[in-house]
Amino acid sequence: MASDKSPDSGTPSVGTELPDARPVAKMPARFPTWESLRWLFLFRLLIVVGLVLVFSPAVDDPLIARVDTALAWRILVVYAVLVLASGLILYARWPSRENQVYLAIFIDLVVFTLVMHAGGGVGSGLGVLLAVAVAAAALLMEGRFALLYAAFATVAVMTEQTYVLLRGEAPYAEFTQAGLLGVVFFALALLAHVLYRRVRAMEELVARRKVDIDDLSKLNAFIIQDMGIGVMVVDGERRVRLMNQSARDLTNVAGDHPGTTLKAMCPELDVWLAERVRPTAPQGGIIRVGDRDIKPTRQLLGDYRAAGVLLYLRDQQELVKEAQQIKLASLGTLTASIAHNIRNPLSAISHAGQLLAETRGLSPDDRHLLDIIRRNSGRIDEIIRSVLQLSRRNQVELQLTELVAWLETFCDEFRESHGLPETRFLLEFESPPISVEVDPRHLHQIIANLCENALLHGGQPDQPAQILVRVGRGQAAGRALVEVTDDGPGIDEASARDIFNPFFTTKASGTGLGLYIARELAETNGIRLQYERRHPRGSCFRLVFA
Repeated sequence: MASDKSPDSGTPSVGTELPDARPVAKMPARFPTWESLRWLFLFRLLIVVGLVLVFSPAVDDPLIARVDTALAWRILVVYAVLVLASGLILYARWPSRENQVYLAIFIDLVVFTLVMHAGGGVGSGLGVLLAVAVAAAALLMEGRFALLYAAFATVAVMTEQTYVLLRGEAPYAEFTQAGLLGVVFFALALLAHVLYRRVRAMEELVARRKVDIDDLSKLNAFIIQDMGIGVMVVDGERRVRLMNQSARDLTNVAGDHPGTTLKAMCPELDVWLAERVRPTAPQGGIIRVGDRDIKPTRQLLGDYRAAGVLLYLRDQQELVKEAQQIKLASLGTLTASIAHNIRNPLSAISHAGQLLAETRGLSPDDRHLLDIIRRNSGRIDEIIRSVLQLSRRNQVELQLTELVAWLETFCDEFRESHGLPETRFLLEFESPPISVEVDPRHLHQIIANLCENALLHGGQPDQPAQILVRVGRGQAAGRALVEVTDDGPGIDEASARDIFNPFFTTKASGTGLGLYIARELAETNGIRLQYERRHPRGSCFRLVFA
């Protein structure tokens, strides 16, 4: 079964497909941004406060000795109102950002020119305010407007100087200062233009790098989530920051809980880590979490404890199984060859026994011996078929299968073939329908083996076995599961550890391959087969779809 996961949960989920095309890099917002306009508004407020302090009657500044205080205060009152009004239109976000900058800079140029006039002209040094307005305009707007604003400021300064000169209130020498101010305006505009170009290029580079980093982060998340080994990242305060699906399965944790303490999530692992967090501490050891034996290893993310720890979690049963698979793989080819070579002489023995059974005048002892030959020949033939079938387990053809509908058909066939009433073989299911990807042939053999096993071992001495097949979803990860339950005496703990081993059987007539083949076929289809003893009696074999 495919787990229901959202691709947007902090960390990507297992089974989410990577996009086919590279996402287009989103360029930074065109200047000016609303954030930059807010900073411009605060800056203009500071200028208003500064000018109020400069033109305060309590200030005696010799540079602005010719100040017209009354005119300056009238200008500053109007300017303060205009600045506050710009805050309101900024809050309303009307008009557009560009138009708000145009309006603000134009007002600043006019007001600063009038303030310079009220302060005594170019000689007052207040012309530097125009330079501030030019620099702000060049940084906030596109570079081609920088020279235009510098030209406006230069014209304003020259106009002010000409006006003062015509009134006879300033010497000709201040024309030099006005000209130098104009040069400063244009130089400042050009420098701000270069700075603007570099800032834009840097913003675009950062945007492209951000897309690259996001792509790498998503790729790393996909790789980590699809790893068969459990991966968990714990910070210096023992809080879980990252956890892939395999780690959640091993620790029986449902969903993502970033920031949760390791002790609250998995106390056993927290105790293990506390003993091995030091760099010189030996690794190794096996911890028991639920019904699993887990072998954790740790990798420190730095030289100090605060740097955190990377934990790798491996299922000890899986490690043992891998070792067993290596042994069985080497025997697979040999057993298949032996099975083929045994089948021919076995057929000859079986056929000879049938011919001999047709002979007249055989004594009861002879017929008993022939019956032994027939039974054991059949048993050997069954073992050969199981071994050959097991060698072909990797030929999987996955199909989307609706479990309830498929099991209803299976249960009808099983009852009919074994002559069972419906009361002895029940099917219980939940709604809505549950669909999984599985090979129907393998699923049929798995559940048939489990039902045959329940029918054989699940009865009581005074009553036949009653079998219940249940379909539902697990509580931990919402995965589909199928349970085959009987009301028999159950399997003792000593035998429960070996029931999935090949050729293990408690019946003299059994082959010991039924449950082993069922588990091998289940794992081939990505299904986990578990056994659970029920209390006070009964056995439950559970198929958990991955």
